[in-house]
Amino acid sequence: MEIATHSNLNDYSENTAGKNLPIWFEPNINTNGFTCLNSNKVTDVVIVGAGIAGLSTAYCLAQAGKKVIVIDDGNIGSGETGRTTAQIVTALDTRYFEMIKTFGEDNTKLIAQSHVQAINFIERTVIKEAIDCDFKRVNGYLFLHDSDEPSNLQKEFDALLICGLHVRLLEVTPGIPTGGKCIEFAGQAQFQPLKYLLGLCKAIINNGGEIYTGTHASEIDHTHIVSKEGFTINASHIVVATNAPVNNTYAMMLKQWAYRSCVISALIKKDLIPTAIWWDTGDHSRQDATPYHYVRLHTYNDAYDLLICGGEDYKVGMPDDITDEHRYLLLEAWAREHFPIEAVIHKWSGEVLVPIDTIAYMGRNNFDKDNVYIITGDAGIGMTYCTIGGLLITDLINKVNNPWEEIYEPSRFSFGSSKPFFKMLQSDVVEVLKKWFFSDLVELKDVKNNEAKIVKIEGNKCGAYRNANGELFLVSAECTHLKCMVVWNSSETSWDCPCHGSRFTYTGKVINGPANKDLHAYYNKELL
Repeated sequence: MEIATHSNLNDYSENTAGKNLPIWFEPNINTNGFTCLNSNKVTDVVIVGAGIAGLSTAYCLAQAGKKVIVIDDGNIGSGETGRTTAQIVTALDTRYFEMIKTFGEDNTKLIAQSHVQAINFIERTVIKEAIDCDFKRVNGYLFLHDSDEPSNLQKEFDALLICGLHVRLLEVTPGIPTGGKCIEFAGQAQFQPLKYLLGLCKAIINNGGEIYTGTHASEIDHTHIVSKEGFTINASHIVVATNAPVNNTYAMMLKQWAYRSCVISALIKKDLIPTAIWWDTGDHSRQDATPYHYVRLHTYNDAYDLLICGGEDYKVGMPDDITDEHRYLLLEAWAREHFPIEAVIHKWSGEVLVPIDTIAYMGRNNFDKDNVYIITGDAGIGMTYCTIGGLLITDLINKVNNPWEEIYEPSRFSFGSSKPFFKMLQSDVVEVLKKWFFSDLVELKDVKNNEAKIVKIEGNKCGAYRNANGELFLVSAECTHLKCMVVWNSSETSWDCPCHGSRFTYTGKVINGPANKDLHAYYNKELL
C-alpha cells in the first residue's frame, strides 16, 4: 500500500501550542502582524524564539546598539510565554533553604537578587516604553500545603532573610483565612504577557531590529541560521531561546525534566479578595508528591475578576490514565475549597522544564562555539528567569562582567544531582525500548472519531488521530529528536514525547523542542 504525504493541512491554532486557548489571547491583541523571512540577511545577533526570553534578549541588545533579528516559527508568544500565568516573582518553586544546601549562601543570594533585578527591569521597561500591559506590583503569599511540615515554613522564612528578600511571617493568609500561617513576599508583580511582548517588539523595531514570524530555523550553527524555505541569516552571535533548545540534541535535555502544568480561570466577584499572588508548598518536581498550586487575579469586567489557578503538574508524555480534563476538575475543586469562585471559563496547559538542580541554564551553549547562547530550564518561573537570561546574554555578548554568569552556566553539573541524572537516563532507555516492544497496537479501523491510537502499518508504528468529522491524520510515532515513541495528549490534541518533552500537532508539526523537525505525516483517502 502506497501512502502519500500530508499537504496543506491547517493545525488547530496559529497562535498557541495547544488546542485550548489561554486567557491572554484577547480579541484586540494581534500577535501575527509580522511577515516571514523572505531574503538573506546579515546581522550582529540572530535570536531564535519570539517569547519573553528571545524578545527580552533582543530588546536589551538593541538598547545596547546591536543590530538584532528575531525569528519564530509561530507568532509572537505562540510558544510557552503565551501559556503562562504571568507571575513575576522572587518566590521560586524550590524552597530557598534547599537551594542554600545546594549552592551555598552567597550563590543563593545571587539567585534571589537576580530575580529582584528582573522584576525591577520589567517595571522600568514598562514605564520607559509606555507599554500598556496591566503591570501591577502585588504581594505574594506562600502557605503550607497539607502534605508539608509546619517547620518548613519557618526554615524558608529564615533562608529568605539570609538572602535579603523583603518578607514577613503572618499568622493568617490574606484572602485565604483557612490557609493558616504564611510568608508574605513584598514587591511581586503580574502583567498581561502578550501585551508586554508586543510592547517589546515595538521598541525593538524602533531601535532598528527586525522580527520575522512563521519562519522555522531548520539549520543552526555558530555562523548562521537557515530557514525552512532556504533563506540564510549570517550573524556574529546566535541566541536560541526556544524553551527547550533546538540546537542542543542531548546534553541539556539530560539535565532537565519536561512537565505540563494545568491552568483554569474562574469568575470571582470584584473586591472579595485582595489582588495578590498565592502559592502552596506542594512539590511539583516529584511525581509521587501531591501537586502544588499557584494563583493570581486578572481584571475581567466591572462585576468580576478572574482567578487564575494553576498546578496538578505531571511529566510530559505520561499515559492518559489521568487526563488533563480530570486535572482541570481537581484544580477547580481545590480553587473552590480556598476561594469563592463561580463559573470556570478558561482552561489550558503549558510546558515547564525543570533542571536537575532547580535553577535555569542561561549562557554559552554546551560543547559549542563561544558565540552560541541558550536560555532554558525556567522551572515555572519564566517571566523572571527569561528576563535574567536577556540581561546576562547581553552582557556576555558585550564582554561585560556579570555576577550571574557562573551560577547559570549551562555546562554546570552538580554531583549532588547525579542520582536523578542517571534515573532520567534510565527512563530514556526504557522509553526507547518501549518503541520496539510496544504491543498495545490497534487496527486502523478501530480508531474512532475524536480518538487517537498507536497503529502499525506496513511495519511502521504510526500515530493515528481521527477528528470529529471522521477525517484521519496519520503520522510517524517516532519522535524526531531521539526516536522515542510519542504519546497522545487528548486535551491539547497533540503527540507528546515522554523522553524530553517534544510535542507535535496531530498533523505532525513540531510545536515544542528539543525536536526541530516535524513528524513524518501520511495521508491516504483509502484509509478513511
